[in-house]
Amino acid sequence: MKNYKLVVAITALGLVGASGIGMYQVGISQGMQMSAPATDHTTSPAEKKTNTEGAEPKILYWQDPMMPGQKFDKPGKSPFMDMQLVPVYAGGGEDEGAVTVSSRVTQSLGIRTAQVVKGSLSKSTTVVGNVAYNERDVAQIQARSNGFVERLHARATLDAVRKGGPLVDLYVPDWIAAQEDYLTARRLRGPGSSGLADAARQRMQLAGMNEEQIRSVISSGKVQARMSITSPIDGVVTELAIREGMTVSMGAPLFRINGISTVWVNAEIPENLASQVQVGNAVEASTGSLPGTVFHGKVSAILPDVSSATRTLKARIELANPSQQLIPGMFVSVSLASLPQSDVLLVPSEAVIQTGTRSIVMVAQDEGKFFPVEVQTGAEANEQTEIRKGLTAGQKVVTSGQFLLDSEASIKGTATRMDDGASSEKAAEPVHHATGTVKDINQNNITVSHEAIPSLEWPPMTMGFALSPQANPVGISIGTEITFELEATADGNFQITKLSPKANNPAESEHNNAHQHGVAK
Repeated sequence: MKNYKLVVAITALGLVGASGIGMYQVGISQGMQMSAPATDHTTSPAEKKTNTEGAEPKILYWQDPMMPGQKFDKPGKSPFMDMQLVPVYAGGGEDEGAVTVSSRVTQSLGIRTAQVVKGSLSKSTTVVGNVAYNERDVAQIQARSNGFVERLHARATLDAVRKGGPLVDLYVPDWIAAQEDYLTARRLRGPGSSGLADAARQRMQLAGMNEEQIRSVISSGKVQARMSITSPIDGVVTELAIREGMTVSMGAPLFRINGISTVWVNAEIPENLASQVQVGNAVEASTGSLPGTVFHGKVSAILPDVSSATRTLKARIELANPSQQLIPGMFVSVSLASLPQSDVLLVPSEAVIQTGTRSIVMVAQDEGKFFPVEVQTGAEANEQTEIRKGLTAGQKVVTSGQFLLDSEASIKGTATRMDDGASSEKAAEPVHHATGTVKDINQNNITVSHEAIPSLEWPPMTMGFALSPQANPVGISIGTEITFELEATADGNFQITKLSPKANNPAESEHNNAHQHGVAK
């Protein structure tokens, strides 16, 4: 809701010595000037739009005079205020809000620029997690028939076992009977004997013997009274449900074995970083117990559950563990690299000025001109910031010295000092006069549909103003036509310092002013 010409706010703090201050003031007065187009009260708007040769100048873009940093490629209504966009012509003067700095002063102030480029951005996020067994690498072993435990080879939980290694020796009477039937049928000679052997072999399978045990009987030609159950994978015994001498029944659990060639890491991802972590992201993990060792893996799943206590969600990460150095229960530090975003606009992070509510960059043009542009930022990584809106590739942004332009209050305070040369006295803010109709009013604020204000170069519009303590809105209500005075505040806004109902004749105007200030006429 405010219009001002953006100038460079230069602070002389840190410049020590009288000669240094003198050179600084000379550089400012000679090298910098506000880019403000002169107001021509005698030339019509139609004449301003044509050059000396009578040719119609080219329209570069349209803009909202109140938000000159935003450019539009076609005319229309401003998205910011209740007013139409105005065209900016080629050769029609400097941009609104621009600042011109000579090359000598630019160099002495250390102003550096960088180009807006397209590139890839991959953000890295570091979180913590704990190691757990890979639940997809599990073997559950059960008894296939009733029998007796003759000997245990894996005698305790967390015992390491190898694939094909014996776990337990069982005596299973049903298996002995099936073996005898098979060996008897195989010794028979005559028609149909091969069919009897095949049927006997099938009975061994139905009794619960696996292929390895059956091949052992066939190759030896003898009844195997005790059968060994072997481990199907490498790993550790995490559950042991039997002891030597026990009787087991068909379907009873015997062992649970977890593989440890790969492990899971359950990483705690803060809720506000959830969008940066995706399935398939590359991962590097390290632990304090193994300094210098880095484990590589990827995100295999994002669990759909958020902890109400910590406001984090879990990312399930699968890591290779060939040396079995990662043990379930360990804490690890996990670095997650997000999937790279290609063809995004990038600027150095130091070029972005964060004001708290918006992000600003200073764009450099030819002939030492600079102007502010509000941008929408995205991800940040490797000292680069993604720009989603506000800039185009090839533009130049200020990366050093832009702090001279980031404070609107300092900008307005410095404008007067620059106009006065080396004056140390701050000039009084100008008073602007206007007329309008009240649309809304309360104790501290008023909304006015005002006419054009030439001194501010404002077109007619409806906007709100703060009422200063001196402004006394006596006799003012919604719909009242008023005359009022505007002054700029320290924060760059405008407030009404004096207002009165619009008079139809001089006598009435004098009476209203006297009534407003409490003077008896």
